[in-house]
Amino acid sequence: MTAHAEAEAILDLPSAVTPFEEAFRAFDDGAGRSAPASIQSMREAAFDTFRRLGFPTTKNEDWHFTSVAPIVEHDYLYITTSSGDVLPKALAPFTFGHDDWHTLVFVNGRYAPELSNRRALPRGVRLLDLQSAWREAPELIGQLAQITSYDDRAFTALNTAFMHDGAVVCVARDVGVEQPIHLVFVTDAVAAKSMMHPRNLILVERNAKATVIESYVSLSDAVYFTNAVTEVAISEGATLHHYRMQREGMRAYHVGTVETHQARDSHYVSFALATGASLARTNVYTTLDGEGCGSTLNGLYMLDGEQHCDHQTMIVHAQPNCYSRELYKGVLDGQSHGVFNGKVYVDPIAQKTDGKQTNNTLLLSDKAQIDTKPQLEIFADDVKCTHGATVGRLDEQALFYMKSRGVSRELARQLLTYAFAADVLETIEQQSVRQELERMTLKRFTKGESIAEG
Repeated sequence: MTAHAEAEAILDLPSAVTPFEEAFRAFDDGAGRSAPASIQSMREAAFDTFRRLGFPTTKNEDWHFTSVAPIVEHDYLYITTSSGDVLPKALAPFTFGHDDWHTLVFVNGRYAPELSNRRALPRGVRLLDLQSAWREAPELIGQLAQITSYDDRAFTALNTAFMHDGAVVCVARDVGVEQPIHLVFVTDAVAAKSMMHPRNLILVERNAKATVIESYVSLSDAVYFTNAVTEVAISEGATLHHYRMQREGMRAYHVGTVETHQARDSHYVSFALATGASLARTNVYTTLDGEGCGSTLNGLYMLDGEQHCDHQTMIVHAQPNCYSRELYKGVLDGQSHGVFNGKVYVDPIAQKTDGKQTNNTLLLSDKAQIDTKPQLEIFADDVKCTHGATVGRLDEQALFYMKSRGVSRELARQLLTYAFAADVLETIEQQSVRQELERMTLKRFTKGESIAEG
C-alpha cells in the first residue's frame, strides 16, 4: 500500500468536506457578496454539488491511482483580500525573459494590478481580471460554466463555489495577437495553509489567433492548495496555443482542469509542464465539435523524491474529418509516482478521424513508479487511430557507446536523460518558452539542481 493510499485509509473523506463548508459560508456571507446575483446563485449550486459528491476516492476509476487524502487532511484558510509582498524582480525566473508580454499577475490567489501589464493590447483583445469582468463585461461572464460542468467533478464544483479571482481573455474575430498573454499565479510564504481557486475563461473568436500561457509558481516551500479551472472556447477557424506550467513548491498541492470546446476548422495546441508540488493532478479535456478540427496535446512531467503527479486527458471526436495528436513524456526519479490516463473517444458520426496518442516514461530509480493507461473508445468504422505507451530505463548500449568515446558514465546518463525530455520540448512553437524550458531541463539533469531554484 502506498503512502497516499495509507493516508486515505485512515482519513474519513466525507467528513473532510466540513471545513470547506465552514470556509464557504464565511466567504458567501463576506467577500462573495460583491459578485453579481447570477454568480452567487451558481456558487450556491456548485457547493451543493460538491457537498453531494464529496472528495473522490481511489474507488473512483478516474482517481484509482491518486488518493486526495494528503490534500484534504489540512484545514485551509481562504484569503479574500490582497496579501503577500511580491516584487517584480521575484517574478523574473518565471517570465521567460519577457516582462513586456501582456500579463496578469495574481499573488496568493488575488489579482495584483501593480505587477500586471495590460499596456499595448491590440485592438479587439480584452484582458481582465475576473472581478473587473463581471462589472465591465457581463456578456463574457455569462459564458462561465458553459464549457465545463461541475455536475460530476468535485474539484470543479469546489472551484466554482469559491470563484472570486482569475482571468478573462477574449480575442475578437480575425484578430491575431503577436505577443503571448501570460497569466501568472504566484504564491509566497503568506499562502501557508491557504487555498486558491483561480477561475479562467479564454475565448478565441472566429479566425482569431493567440498564445496564452498559464504559470503556477511559488516563492516559498509553504503548504497550500491550488485548485484551478480554465474554460476555453475556440471558434470557427481560430487557433489557440495554450501552455500550462506547474512549478509550485514541493510541499504544495495542485489540482488543475482545462476544458476546451472547438468549433469547425479550429486548432488547439496544448503543452503541460509539471515539475512541482507534492501531489499534483492535471486534467486536460477537449471536444472537437466541428469538421476539420485539429487538437495537439503534449506534456512533460519530471518528478523526484516522493512527488506524485497525475495527468488525465480526454479528446472527444464529435464530428468527422478531425485529427488529434498527443505525446506525454515523464522522467521519474527517487520514489516518485507518475500517472497518465489518456482517453480518445470517437463518436459514431466522427468518420475519417485520425488520432495518435503516445505516453513514454523513463524511470531513473528502482523505486520510481508509473501507472499509464492510454485508451481508445471508437464507435465509428472509418477511422485511423493508434495509441501506445512505453516504460523503460536508460539505454545501456547508448551509455556504452558514449563511454567508449571518452564520456563519463554520469555525464552520459545526464545527457541521455536530457535528450529524452528535450524531444517533447521541441514541439513547443513559442521560441522563448521552448528555449527557457530546454535550459531549465538541461540544468536539472546536468547539475542536479531543481528548476524551482532556477
